[in-house]
Order: sequence, then structure tokens, then C-alpha cells
Amino acid sequence: MESFSSKETFDIGKKLAQEAVAGEVYCLYGDLGTGKTVFSQGFGAGLGIEEPLSSPTFTILKEYHEGRLSLYHFDVYRIGDPDEMDEIGYYDKIDSDGVCLIEWAELIEDILPSHYKKVVIEKDVSKGFDYRKITIEEV
Repeated sequence: MESFSSKETFDIGKKLAQEAVAGEVYCLYGDLGTGKTVFSQGFGAGLGIEEPLSSPTFTILKEYHEGRLSLYHFDVYRIGDPDEMDEIGYYDKIDSDGVCLIEWAELIEDILPSHYKKVVIEKDVSKGFDYRKITIEEV
């Protein structure tokens, strides 16, 4: 699908979350500045989370329990070794009755669950500064 504004990227995340079910894992892929955080904010809104979502770059994990499902929002950009994920409760969250959203999932690919939804966000400046191609696939 295509997005021509941050609002459209937000809305795509929101719609996806409205269809989310407990136990699902969404892995976000995309370069810096492609809109992963905007997508995540829409995803939170789609779950009914009113608190503004921010990327948990330094804390690695932020938990939100006010929506229709708990959201475990990971940003693993600063993870040096996938073994560090165990220390923050990654495996408990992956196997929970909430939904996990993982930014920079390629950095922990070896420990991703066997099934997840892969969300790839790509820029194409030839189609406009705010243009994003968003591909969602089951893995």
C-alpha cells in the first residue's frame, strides 16, 4: 500500500491494530526517518491507547495496558546482542496475551518467533518527500 503523508501512515497503522488479535507480533523494518514511529503511534491509537506513543529507543521496551489489548512496543536499535532481550522480558512478552510491535526487528532476527507480520516501510523521494510504500506480509 502507499502513503503520501504522515497522517496516511498513521492511519494504516491504526487500521492494522484494529484487526490485531492477542499474541500477534508485528516487526517493523525501514531506514531511519521512514515513519516507523508514526506507524507505531497509529497502531497504538488503533488499540485504543490514548497516551502518546514515543519510540522506546533508550528504554528498549514500553508497555501500554490501557487499550483493548496490551501493547509491548520494542525498539531494538540499541541492542548489541540478541541475548540482551532476555533481560528485558522479551520472551514473556512474545508469549503474552498482548500484541508486540518491534522496531528494527532485523537486529534480532535470530530470536523472532516463527510466525509474525512483517511491516516494511520504504521511502521513494521520486514520488514525493512524504511518500512511503508500506508492505505487510505474514512470515
